[in-house]
Amino acid sequence: MSGSNDHIDDNAQRYGKQAILAAAERLQSGGLVAVPTETVYGLAADSTNASAIAEIYRTKGRPDFNPLIVHVPSIAAAEKLGLLNDLANKLAKKYWPGPLTLVVPKTPDCPVARAVTAGLETIALRCPAHPLMQELLATSGLFLAAPSANKSGGISPTKPKHVEHSLGMATPMILDGGPCENGIESTIVAIRGDDYQILRPGPITAEQLEKCAGKRPVDQQGEKIEAPGQLASHYAPSKPVRLNATQPEPDDYHIGFGAIAGVISLSVSGDMAEAASNLFAALHVADSSDRPHIAIAPIPKIGIGVAINDRLERAAQKA
Repeated sequence: MSGSNDHIDDNAQRYGKQAILAAAERLQSGGLVAVPTETVYGLAADSTNASAIAEIYRTKGRPDFNPLIVHVPSIAAAEKLGLLNDLANKLAKKYWPGPLTLVVPKTPDCPVARAVTAGLETIALRCPAHPLMQELLATSGLFLAAPSANKSGGISPTKPKHVEHSLGMATPMILDGGPCENGIESTIVAIRGDDYQILRPGPITAEQLEKCAGKRPVDQQGEKIEAPGQLASHYAPSKPVRLNATQPEPDDYHIGFGAIAGVISLSVSGDMAEAASNLFAALHVADSSDRPHIAIAPIPKIGIGVAINDRLERAAQKA
């Protein structure tokens, strides 16, 4: 992120083996740990421990109809929790470990707490690529439910200080892995038999999914919330947000992109991946500034720009 003195310190220290062991013990005893993934920081708990899952919902202030993503170390581990058909396996083999979540039917003996799936017969599964998260999964031996480590509906955390700022006194132990690489949450795909539906756009684009699946996604608008990120108001700063702002108003904190400089820029060069990586960090900076409004330059709705605009449109909605 460039063009401002309001930068965020990126020199976060990495935790070592002892911290991972301590985090694993905390999780095994029913506690919570904030942990980095390649997308955003997650608030992790043992997915089979109903009390620990209830603590996630309490800490975040998250509505109980909003299901959680369960993080697993491998496809083999995922198959203990969900039924992966040929299409699900094809997508998993292509994009796992990575920022893709698959919503599939639960196995008959799925051990996760009922609150994880919000009472649904489907489960959202992801195999994360971040080495620290993978090491925690291996060390703990757990399947970890881990929504973003922030108050529900607020700006997602991509750095440890974002977790502390959002959760305040409720902040648990944080495994510090520095800033997250992708910077926006995973793409969520619901498997509909031999078809698939994109429930939430993310780093894995619609074009990439279509190429791998050999078909376009279906568009089934359901009434149920099946996965995170489907609420109309989400990822929201405390200040009003104005989108597609080529020029700022006097009281705007203007976030630029490409040729539009702004106070800070998501990417001076117009690089979409860089913009995605910087998005939530920029919103945190703008939200903590002395300007009462936030304005954001236009972002093209192509490739990962679809996911960026999805987050911005929800951020601009007030519940």
